[in-house]
Formats: sequence, structure tokens, C-alpha cells
Amino acid sequence: MARSPSKVVDGQTRPAPPSRFQSKALALLVVALIVWSVVTIDVDLERLIDLPARLGDSIRRMFLPPDWGYTGRAVEGMIESIQIAWIGTLIGAALSLPLGFLGAKNVSAGPVSSIIRQILNGIRAIPELVLAVVIFIPILGLGPFAGTMAIGIHSIGTLGKLTAEVVEGVDPGPVEAARASGASQVQTLRWGVLPQVLPDIVAFWLYRFEINIRAAAILGIVGAGGVGAILQNTLTFRRWELAGTTVIVIIIATIAIDYVSAAVRRRIIEGGAHRQRADVIEQPELAVT
Repeated sequence: MARSPSKVVDGQTRPAPPSRFQSKALALLVVALIVWSVVTIDVDLERLIDLPARLGDSIRRMFLPPDWGYTGRAVEGMIESIQIAWIGTLIGAALSLPLGFLGAKNVSAGPVSSIIRQILNGIRAIPELVLAVVIFIPILGLGPFAGTMAIGIHSIGTLGKLTAEVVEGVDPGPVEAARASGASQVQTLRWGVLPQVLPDIVAFWLYRFEINIRAAAILGIVGAGGVGAILQNTLTFRRWELAGTTVIVIIIATIAIDYVSAAVRRRIIEGGAHRQRADVIEQPELAVT
């Protein structure tokens, strides 16, 4: 008897699990890709075996002990990186919001949506490091401004794509109600779509801010300001204890910001659900369909 292409689990149709032959073929393909990658990139096994010892020596030089007197300078650089990430995120958020709406197929016409999607994909395909080195540092010079622009432009692609996907998944009920009341296209988007998607979009902005902090630290290594420039200088002059202090500051600041941002994002996303549950409790007839 032929295997069913799908099955129903908890009321949902799900694809059937792969056959034994398909599983073995996939495993062989993965192994072949790993072997091909190792051979192609010419891995030096001797250096790979020696890696743990070298890594341990670097850790010993940097953190046993670090130079705590350098903490103030490292904190200054970290604050600059946070500022770069924050302004870059604001640029990306402001420009990605309209582009995300234009890229949503249920908001704009088919050709317009497709063109905007391809533009966003093209922006996302260029890393911040390339934008900084190839475009903004030659134009704007070394410093945090170039890093800010590189992060802001790259953020447009990711945030715009996420915004478009969220807009495409809105509940059509409020949109149809707004149109039935005679609202214009802009008014429909403002009152029928934006309230539904704004919590998720703001959560995406905060998550992108976390990512941009790491990107800002990397961009400093190529001269785009921030704590990365300090780390690059300490490593260039073999001041391992200063580099260790800088790395500790980066780790602590990143963990703290991630924790706060995650808490805020969770509160934003769950806030809508809490409000909906409160409405049902206060008005039980809303739960009856």
C-alpha cells in the first residue's frame, strides 16, 4: 500500500515523515557536502589540532588578569557602539516601515510588491561590513558616521522584509470594516492594518537593535568607530590585557542589553494577548461566536 503523502495530527495536516531510503540519502548528501567543504577549503589539520593550545594561550594573556584600569576607555567605546547601533536602527525602522507596506501583496499592486521585495532582498544581501568599507568610509571618512549609515541601510532590508510578511498576515476583518465605512486607502492602513502589526514590528525593531550592537562592534575594526576600533588598537599593539578588558565590557553590555530588550519585546508581544483576554473576561459575549 502506498505511503500517504500527509497525515492529520491534532486537526492539522502535516507532511508524512520521509522514508528510510530518503533519510539515508539525505544523510549521505550531508556527509558528502562536509567532506567536499573540508577538501575544498584546504583545512590544515596540524594547525587545527594546535588550535586549543593557541586559544588557551590567548585567553591566558587577555584575562589572567585583564587591566581593570582600562575599563573607562572601553566603556566609552561601548557607549559609542550603542549609539551607532541605536541611530542605525532608527534609520532602518523609519525607512523600512513604508517599504514594508509597499512590499506586502495585500496592500500594494503585484508588480510594485515584487519590485520592492527584490530591492529589500538586494539590500539584505550586502553585509554591513561591505557597505562600510566599499561605500560609506570612502565617502564619509573614518568614524562612527560611516558605521551608523552602514548599519541603517542594511537594517532596511531585513526590517522591510519582516514588516511585509507581518502585514500580509493581518486579520482582514478590520480592513474590510474600514473600507465599508468609506475610509480611504491611507485611513484603512492607519486604522485597519497598523494597529494589528505595530506590536510585532516594534518587537522586530528591538531585536534588530540587539543585532546592530554586535555589528557596530565589528565595524569598528575597519575604522567605523565604536568599541571595535579600541579592540583593534589593543590587538595591533599586542596589549592583551587591555584587549581582555575591552572584551569583558563588550560581553557584559551585550548580555545586559539583550536581557532588557528581550523583556521589552516579550511585554510588547504579550500585551496584545493580555488585552484580548481582558476584553473577553469583561465582555463574555465576545467569546461566543
